[in-house]
Order: sequence, then C-alpha cells, then structure tokens
Amino acid sequence: MIENYLNSTFGLTGRTALVTGAARGIGLAIATALGRAGASVVINDLSEKSCAQSVDFLKSEGISASSICFDVSDPVAVKNAKTQLELQGVGIDILVNNAGNQNRKALVDMTHAEWQKIMNVHVNGAFNCTHTFLPDMVAQGFGRIVMMSSVSGQATMPLIAAYSTAKAATASMARSIAVEYASHGITANAIAPGFVKTEFTVGLQQREGFDTYLQNNVPSGRWALPEDIAPVVLFLVSSGGSFVNGQVLAIDGGLLARMG
Repeated sequence: MIENYLNSTFGLTGRTALVTGAARGIGLAIATALGRAGASVVINDLSEKSCAQSVDFLKSEGISASSICFDVSDPVAVKNAKTQLELQGVGIDILVNNAGNQNRKALVDMTHAEWQKIMNVHVNGAFNCTHTFLPDMVAQGFGRIVMMSSVSGQATMPLIAAYSTAKAATASMARSIAVEYASHGITANAIAPGFVKTEFTVGLQQREGFDTYLQNNVPSGRWALPEDIAPVVLFLVSSGGSFVNGQVLAIDGGLLARMG
C-alpha cells in the first residue's frame, strides 16, 4: 500500500523530462532523481562528451536516458533541438531550466557584453526553452516547468549583480507562466538553492573564511549538496506537487530565514 501511494504521488512513469545544463552538478542530480522516479530523461549541455558520459551514468542506474546538445541562449538551436526530438518520437512533459553561467565581477567593471552573456543564458535561455516546449504542453493539457533561481535572487552579495538580477528574473518568469497557463494543466515554479558544493562554486569553496561564513550564517551549518536540491524538483513535477504553482522555494538550510 505504501509503495502504491509513493508511486502514484511521486512517480513519473510515462513522463519525459528535459533538464538543461545537466551534464554535471545540480542538473545531473535532478535528472537522476527524475529518472529514478520513472521518467525518461533527456539531458542537455554544450559538450557532447560530457553528455555522453552522463547518459552512460544514468543508464547504469537503470534510467531511460538520452542527450541533446544545444546552446539554450540560441533560440534557433533550441527550436532545432525540439525538431530532432520530435523526429525521435520524443515529446517533453517536464522542463527544468537549469543551465547557467557566472561571472564574479563588480558591477561597474563588467562590460555590457559580460552582463548580456549572463542574461542570455539564465533569462533568455529559460525563455527560449519554455517558449519552444510550452505550446505542446498546453496542447496536451499537462506540463511541469521548473526554473533554477537562487537565494541570490532575493538577497545578494558583492560581485554577483548580473547573476542575482538574472535569478530574480527567472523566479518572476515562473510566476508569470503559472498565472497565464495554469488553466491549461501547467504548473511553473522556481527553486532557490543556497550555497551548493559543485564545480560551479569552486571559487567560493576556495575563498578563505567562506566555510566559516557558512557555519555562522546557515542554520544547518553546511554547504548544500546537489542531492539536497533534486528531491524538491521531483516533488514539484510529481502529482504530489500539482497544486503548488507560481512559487519560489528556497533550499538554503535556513539562510534566508535568519535575522542577523
């Protein structure tokens, strides 16, 4: 009885999920969690080699997995990817807009091109993928979209103005999609991780005193791991999360809740 409940509430059998930026880190953890719940997983990244290695890993876990490499910031490439998937008979039910980049730089030292590069991947990338795959979700009366925001979209620190701005925008995009498309069976939410130990945050991991900062300011007293983030996405795209819509869920060990 318990197993039946878990499968019916959190199982994803029969669903197909596209996770962008999923060759490593949080994206790969999300793809793994969705695949273990029964979804067929399509991972996206820029490197064919990295994608192939990650697909091999997913398949070794018994997950139905494939990959498609394209640049989310290029709308033509995203449209072409959808065409390729359609030719393979693959339709996307679940979209996780995870692809991202970073450039730690003071605002006035950042060039227009550097600023735009951050926006192109985080904001335009999420728009391009959503704009491409959402119509089919609407047509079938079901879709789940998860945006990768960040605690830095709500509270920031020096040298990440562009990143924080982009992450706030993706959270707002999720709310807009939720309001516009809920009547078509679509939910759209954003997750806002805190400090996660991945290749993406190596610079912070190597910064003197940063571990002490986390211990003093994160009530849970540690870095998050990708495996802390992935189950929240699984919840949001499952039947169990079907009435959660337009929300930004912080996964930060209590960082934003702390006063002083």
